[in-house]
Amino acid sequence: MSPVTAGVLQLLALIAALALAYRPLGDYMARVYSSEKHYRPEKWIYKAIGANPSAEMRWPAYLRAVLAFSAVSVLFLYLLQRLQGSLPGSLGFVSIGPDQAFNTAASFVANTNWQSYYGEQAMGHVVQTGGLAVQNFVSAAVGMAVAVALVRGFSRSRTGELGNFWSDLVRGTVRILLPIAVIGALVLVACGVIQNFAGIHEVGQFTGGTQQWNGGAVASQEVIKELGTNGGGYFNANSAHPFETPTPFSNLFEIFLILVIPFAMTRTFGKMVGSVKQGYAILATMGIIWLGFTALMMWTEFAHHGPAFDVAGGAMEGKETRFGIGGSSIFAVATTLTSTGAVNSFHSSYTGFGGGITMLGMQLGEIAPGGVGSGLYGMLIMAIIAVFIAGLMVGRTPEYLGKKIGTREIKLAACYILITPALVLCFTAAAMALPTPGNSMTNSGAHGFSEILYAYTSGANNNGSAFAGLNADTQWFNSTIGIAMLLGRFLPMVFVLALAGSLAEQKPVPETAGTLRTDKPLYAGLLVGTILIITGLTYFPALALGPLAEGLAS
Repeated sequence: MSPVTAGVLQLLALIAALALAYRPLGDYMARVYSSEKHYRPEKWIYKAIGANPSAEMRWPAYLRAVLAFSAVSVLFLYLLQRLQGSLPGSLGFVSIGPDQAFNTAASFVANTNWQSYYGEQAMGHVVQTGGLAVQNFVSAAVGMAVAVALVRGFSRSRTGELGNFWSDLVRGTVRILLPIAVIGALVLVACGVIQNFAGIHEVGQFTGGTQQWNGGAVASQEVIKELGTNGGGYFNANSAHPFETPTPFSNLFEIFLILVIPFAMTRTFGKMVGSVKQGYAILATMGIIWLGFTALMMWTEFAHHGPAFDVAGGAMEGKETRFGIGGSSIFAVATTLTSTGAVNSFHSSYTGFGGGITMLGMQLGEIAPGGVGSGLYGMLIMAIIAVFIAGLMVGRTPEYLGKKIGTREIKLAACYILITPALVLCFTAAAMALPTPGNSMTNSGAHGFSEILYAYTSGANNNGSAFAGLNADTQWFNSTIGIAMLLGRFLPMVFVLALAGSLAEQKPVPETAGTLRTDKPLYAGLLVGTILIITGLTYFPALALGPLAEGLAS
């Protein structure tokens, strides 16, 4: 079987698995977030944190709860790292330095999981399981809660109430993420992923000596790292490490975990607003972009010219032979079109155009299908922009799901889409203008610029992957990327929740003959075009200096 055929078959198997899970998981999540029943373990949690899960919140209260919970999480994870040297199970590792501890705490709480350290050489069992793995669950649940609050803004009328954050957080964790993670961890263990609390030990006899590896609760962290679109690996090699992803099947299964909730949440959206066709329209938009990017990535990596590449069957530098071009390309697109950031190959070694595809996937806003929760609310913001553009074309006040998109709504949507590009481009410009940050670049020219542009794109979009050619463990990058991650995560949530509150206060607008049908293929095409044009206009100059220049020169 040729490598191209193997890659296509993997893609088809993945699509079939996602299709089978779409309806049952989407319907289940809709029931979870619509239920008024609280299970006994959930009641214990509410009692422990002093929350009333039945109290409805308007958007300012919902936002305060999100920010307060996240701020406490950052402080807790920061202190846990700073005290690591005094904790049991530290494997002899010293406490993490202040700037790196801040960067890591901001990273995992913001669902970014950017890592400027070697996991197996820096973090002990307590920090890995009690700190990082816990944030993998709750940071994902925060994103899902905010998405559900926006959906309620569309489905409710004449009220500013968006639900209860604490209830949404706990249900998302206990009823959705935890059960799937338990099953997924068992599958990964069966595939050969390790799960233990072993210490550091020597393995094998290598030229010049032995190699030291440490064990860990890898399977349980690996599954939620993918399922929650987090991405932070137990080992520095991330999902390329055989302890994390040992086989081609485990690789495909992890891609499935990355995509299953973001895609299924479009079904949840459709059920909660009372029109599954609206969910299908959003799903179609996500699917078109994801399939297009995957096909383009596989083409550019398989078709790379040159004798060495022809012999290898494509651009194999930086890729694992057990995954090949196909499995690596599918993984790379899935992880950068979502906020996962996990890598099973090194994006810096991709072709110039291939590296540009991974970068553009993040710059779209990670909405195809995006992170858990964040992908849905990002896509709904773009849906509002598309409706507004369509309204301008025909001179009619735009409407979406029975809600008028007025001046306030479009201003909030516009602020949302401007935040991340501003962070990426301003921080990249500062890093290139100052003398010190440039010393961290492994390469010069267009590829070196791409390393820095990719780093801030990854941080501000809460992705977490890296080009792997940039030394980001410096005070400048730890601090600035940490700030970019926090602002890129929580500033957009301010506008999302404000928009949700504004929509919930409106009374429904009756559908007329002039209402744009947002559940039709025409609208899905308009939405795809809106996303690509807005992103292209925003990032094209920067992309032209980096991956496009490199691709055209090769």
